[in-house]
Amino acid sequence: MKEEATPNGMVMIAAFEGWNDACQAATNVIRHLTAVYESHEIRRIGCDGFYDYQQTRPIVCHATGRRRIVWPQTAFYDIEIAPGRHVIAQLAPEPNYRWREYCAESLRIADELDVTHVVTLGSMFADCPHTRPLPIDVNCESADVDPDQRYSGPVGIPTILDDIAAKDGFNTTTMWVSIPQYLGDGDCAQATLELLDRCSDLLGVRLDVGDLPHKAEEWKADAEMLVRCNDALGDYVRHLEAKYDRHDKARREASLGGPQCEQLVREAEAFLKNLD
Repeated sequence: MKEEATPNGMVMIAAFEGWNDACQAATNVIRHLTAVYESHEIRRIGCDGFYDYQQTRPIVCHATGRRRIVWPQTAFYDIEIAPGRHVIAQLAPEPNYRWREYCAESLRIADELDVTHVVTLGSMFADCPHTRPLPIDVNCESADVDPDQRYSGPVGIPTILDDIAAKDGFNTTTMWVSIPQYLGDGDCAQATLELLDRCSDLLGVRLDVGDLPHKAEEWKADAEMLVRCNDALGDYVRHLEAKYDRHDKARREASLGGPQCEQLVREAEAFLKNLD
């Protein structure tokens, strides 16, 4: 196992359809990257034994005049995001069975591809307003996180993959974006864009956003129209805005250290004296 860290090591970005993928925001990051960059599929994990076909059904499609059944599967892509700079992407429906074996197989492939850093993406519905930046949590395996701020509750395959990867010696990062639950489950380009921006920061490469900003503006416009047509929803959004602003103010104030606070007080006192 290589121990070289980002940005010099190979990074694998993983996203899974289903419970962990509100509005398809996480998996759309992978779809976007494979669409705007030179990419090709390099590995697969078969579906047998991992999926309940009544929950994750095969799909029938027609190509070149022939009918084809497409089964659920995991695909790994090599994506060239800059000259000589590649990332690996893992895209799949969330498996129904044998998660430990599935993650072990995923990480075996990652190790074959010289991956040193595993990044898992997720999106979830939450009580947040569309009029503010969508909340996004980014946690590294080595980060010192306040235990009171850690999530406790049911988890999906991204959390399991992250946990096993960390125990196997990979560097790991998880990214979760929150999406307003009152807007339904259509695609949310804003959430995909924000995840993509955080991936850019982690990789040290400004990733091509393509038409995501335009789609994000359309998403916001549709949300504004919905709120204007529903007084109760408008009141609810204003409540969420006030709550968001309070938390944001508290977070910014908490980030100021003691000396910084004292400096602000001295500057305020000097300003008030000059008014006399």
